[in-house]
Amino acid sequence: MKKKAGKILIALFLFILPATALYAQMPDQIIIGLSSGNAKKLAAYFNDNVELVILNRENVCSQAQAEQILKDFFAKNKPNQFRVIHQGGKEDARYAIGSLETDKETFRVYFLLKNKDNKPLIHQLRIEKE
Repeated sequence: MKKKAGKILIALFLFILPATALYAQMPDQIIIGLSSGNAKKLAAYFNDNVELVILNRENVCSQAQAEQILKDFFAKNKPNQFRVIHQGGKEDARYAIGSLETDKETFRVYFLLKNKDNKPLIHQLRIEKE
């Protein structure tokens, strides 16, 4: 009986652990987009409308508008590196806080992802002076 319970417990861990890891991790393309300053790569993960806050300028924009605003930001602040400092949330809504080092200064970045049709989409993106 103990062996059977142990096998069931191991099987549960094998199914639950990968699902938990899947939801806990941010999509690599978002991290790459921020690291390289690629607004187009980031825009692929934008919801239809995105709350965008860049240096105290707050807008609710379409994907295309948000992409252009980010493109302008990256043109003025060329990214050197982005690293995630903290992330959390649940399977249907996740967030990350990170540090974006540019050629001029370092910025704090926050983004909120919510699943839409089983795809994580950015609903809010904030870039603030650190």
